[in-house]
Amino acid sequence: MTDAQETAADSSLRTTGGGPPDDVALDEASPTPLLEPRDGIPPVIADAASLAEVVSAFAAGTGPVAVDAERASGYRYGQRAYLVQLRRAGAGSALIDPVACPDLSGLGEAIADAEWVLHAATQDLPCLREIGMIPERIFDTELAGRLAGFPRVGLGAMVESVLGYVLEKGHSAVDWSTRPLPEPWLRYAALDVELLVDLRDALEKELDRQGKLDWAHQEFDAIASAPPPEPRKDPWRRTSGMHKVRKRRQLAVVRELWNARDRIAQRRDVSPGKVLSDTAIVEAALALPPNVHALSSLTGFGHRMGRRQLEQWQGAVDRAKALPDTELPQPGQAHAGPPPPRSWADRDPVAAARLTAARAAVMALAEQLNMPQENLITPDTVRRLCWEPPATPDAQSVAAVLSSYGARAWQVEQVTPVLVAALSATA
Repeated sequence: MTDAQETAADSSLRTTGGGPPDDVALDEASPTPLLEPRDGIPPVIADAASLAEVVSAFAAGTGPVAVDAERASGYRYGQRAYLVQLRRAGAGSALIDPVACPDLSGLGEAIADAEWVLHAATQDLPCLREIGMIPERIFDTELAGRLAGFPRVGLGAMVESVLGYVLEKGHSAVDWSTRPLPEPWLRYAALDVELLVDLRDALEKELDRQGKLDWAHQEFDAIASAPPPEPRKDPWRRTSGMHKVRKRRQLAVVRELWNARDRIAQRRDVSPGKVLSDTAIVEAALALPPNVHALSSLTGFGHRMGRRQLEQWQGAVDRAKALPDTELPQPGQAHAGPPPPRSWADRDPVAAARLTAARAAVMALAEQLNMPQENLITPDTVRRLCWEPPATPDAQSVAAVLSSYGARAWQVEQVTPVLVAALSATA
């Protein structure tokens, strides 16, 4: 940042900031379109020799490292990275093809001692971890925006409201597995990390001004140290439209079709939705078609589907229909925690009253602190506390329960008093 820009960033986060080309001045009246990276579009790194040069350059760079990744959601199976973008002072920007360079652990080690700046870190960290890039410290600009009370926290919205620049976001949902990647896509990708460190610096100052900087660091540390999530149990139950499926035999059809689709999608490396839609799966489960002809008349199994494909889907339906009753899935999912809140009033009216009071207290505090309720304390933690509260709901016992469910120290400090009051009022 220039001195003038830094002074402006301190006084107002609406339109100011640093990081643009030196010959471009910020216009407080209207945001400035950011059309080109200041150093031009970097070449895509796709061989070991070029990658070694990037590793050396970034190891010699200074300050935080802006990191982003592009996936091919909706086009390919899984959530692997198809492009990795980085920027660091002294090193410039880099675009790396992780298909051609699938092991980026050397790069990860070279910048391990630096703070990594990401936007919506929980979305990118899993695919970065797969290619050997695991940060020790992060700064999440989306989460920082939430804690600071920004109403819109997408990268484009944040760059515009905080730094006064407009990012072109037209290529966010393209097929990043395409090779070669078109130049407009590469320009978009490079611009995504162009101002990320500048955004981080401005948000850090704003969080500090609001007295929330330590809270943010606790959140960032929790994300960076979190283990990979456990595989989802019965992922087929998340099929869109499952609320229509009531009978166990129909549930079995959904499971068989979902598993068959997943195997095919993984083998072809395409998005499961491109193999068979969720709508088609649910239609087949509800209809229980007796043969291929009946199946072909259902939504999603139209005339464009060949006889061989229809036969494989009918085979999955027939397998589900042939299962003995003892092997049919049970309706609903087993809940490790409390039951759905809608049933509390009938099952435990006192617990329902506790939850109502606790939710109102958390909502009021979140408004006072100017942040979303779910960032102040997760709704699941509040539900668990209210379903099984401590025998004596004092500050010490409530704080212990919140900590046991993973609440950070700052969250415990903020919400414990209002939750103690809510539990005591409904005792």
